[in-house]
Amino acid sequence: MRRMVSRPFPRLAPGLPRRLPLALAACAVLAGSPRHADAQAAETVFAPPAPPLVVSGPLTFAPLVRQVVPAVVNIAVTQGTDTQSANDQQKRQPVPPGVKGTPFERRFRDRMRARGEEMLGAGSGFIIDPSGVIVTNNHVVGEADHITVSLADGSEYPAKLLGSDDLTDIAVIKIQAPHPLPFVTWGDSRQINVGDWVMAAGNPFGLGSSVTAGIVSARGRDIGASPFDDFLQLDAPINPGNSGGPSFNLSGQVVALNTAIVSPTGGSVGIGFGIPSEIVAPIVAELRRSGHIDRGWLGVTLADGDGHDGVRITDIDRDGPARRARLRTGDIVLSVGDEPMDSSRTLIRTIAAEHPGSTVQLRIRRHGAVLTMPVVVGHRPEDMDD
Repeated sequence: MRRMVSRPFPRLAPGLPRRLPLALAACAVLAGSPRHADAQAAETVFAPPAPPLVVSGPLTFAPLVRQVVPAVVNIAVTQGTDTQSANDQQKRQPVPPGVKGTPFERRFRDRMRARGEEMLGAGSGFIIDPSGVIVTNNHVVGEADHITVSLADGSEYPAKLLGSDDLTDIAVIKIQAPHPLPFVTWGDSRQINVGDWVMAAGNPFGLGSSVTAGIVSARGRDIGASPFDDFLQLDAPINPGNSGGPSFNLSGQVVALNTAIVSPTGGSVGIGFGIPSEIVAPIVAELRRSGHIDRGWLGVTLADGDGHDGVRITDIDRDGPARRARLRTGDIVLSVGDEPMDSSRTLIRTIAAEHPGSTVQLRIRRHGAVLTMPVVVGHRPEDMDD
């Protein structure tokens, strides 16, 4: 990279006349030079100055932090151990990836050894109801025997699992506090644009409450975690321990559940992923109501067509909903109801969102003819992973 060296303008000696007419004459000569002609030609290439598209930005996130951080919690998950010697316990004491190699590794080992427990991990969550309902990731709490929630004021409470969904990695837990708790509300992630500001909050590396800021880098990211991947990509630094924490818009509403990072080092490199609130909020509502998610199922194998011209059925499960509805191999699904199907992933998500036992209208193309077929949606088998 070339270094630009600035030179001070020469200072005129006292008493010397300022020969303005001569300077003007020199300018007139330069105006007729080839170099000046090139400059005039170049000016016609560039557009005239335009007003900036972004006229203001947050000078500080402090008001937002004060409003929402009290509702962000730290989560520690542990698993009971059998009685054993201190040496044996120390040997099998696992260290969470988010803590290993940090100044807190020794403290976690000592704490868990004193309690006769194994530390499985540390994560984050956020309160969505003053009664103590908390949203987090399933991979944070899914294997725990004991869940401990630490609030921003330092108080700790045991938590119980209300429900979880492995396919979307969403879980809901609850604590009992003697008073109403601060909480946050959902924002509409469908209104989020690439380039919008977000603020992420959580418990990175077990350090405790922390916030970072960045922008939405992309929408609709598929990272191969499940057939329902539809992540927001964020460049706000997200590290191990941030899992289950929220990302906020500038209004202090939750627009994403921080879930994953891509990193060759284990720390943030500016590529993080959050589940958008348009997916999280309805799943959380269902988990609070029933503790699990029932998903619809067609019983077909699919292949994307050329371009966006529907989804081809390549195989049909025996005794599945599609066979009972007389769908055939080779049929191309054009739409479900009024929603066009441009990919197999879109079709899987759309059917999965239907309640088992409900009837949907599939518009298909078969041998050039367009047909509408009513299909009774089946119950998605629990052992399916795609």
